[in-house]
Amino acid sequence: MRALTISLLMLPLALAACDKAATPPVAEETMSALEAPPAIPVMGPERPILAFGDSLLAGYGLNDGESYPDRLEQALRGRGINARVINAGVSGDTTEAGLERLDFTLSSQKEKPELAIISLGGNDMLRGLPPATTRNNLEAILQRLKQENIKVVLLGMLAAPNLGKDYAAKFNPIYAQLAEKYDAALVPFFLQPVIDKPDLMQEDHMHPTALGVDAIVTATVDDVADALPTGAEAEASEAAQGDEKAVPPTASAGEERIAP
Repeated sequence: MRALTISLLMLPLALAACDKAATPPVAEETMSALEAPPAIPVMGPERPILAFGDSLLAGYGLNDGESYPDRLEQALRGRGINARVINAGVSGDTTEAGLERLDFTLSSQKEKPELAIISLGGNDMLRGLPPATTRNNLEAILQRLKQENIKVVLLGMLAAPNLGKDYAAKFNPIYAQLAEKYDAALVPFFLQPVIDKPDLMQEDHMHPTALGVDAIVTATVDDVADALPTGAEAEASEAAQGDEKAVPPTASAGEERIAP
């Protein structure tokens, strides 16, 4: 427990230096079971999954192909799921920054994602932003995805102990409460498999190594696979989307419509 506390206490020092302009160290190449040929033939239509979040999804400090979205895609395909995981992680993003770019990210996809994996809030916490702000932004993101009939896996974060019990009491329940409200699948603490395991963490004590990512994927791949919509759910989502497109919004008088 003491080692876990020390690891979490070091999080603010690590992530405070992690912004969009940072030049991360490059992790050594690793081999893992995730790179093995699929045990089950990949079948069925492609299943687009949007991985939307911060540096934990962007692959900070890792080589190409070692990020969580990359490894997750390999793991899902190893189960015969024709997954395509889109990495929309941006290092340093807060929930506010994520909310600001969500619409652009969704509109940029060639095909509507069947599932969105959300990893945001860690930077809010490490900067000491009000938990109410984090909650409001995450809720707006979940509302937007619900409007698009996109299912969600919400990756939870915990407050560092040095922020105090009052802060933790307000921050830590956010993910479970919003997941229940918006019927999202929940991973209570995304970094749980690597905390207190120095060999699975980079030198900044915040971001996982390639082996650490593999451990996280192993712990979460079932949550993602189970959250993918069934055939009936996918058809219902497509039908709802088609109904929305069939009734275009009416421009007000004098308002010029701009094609996307």
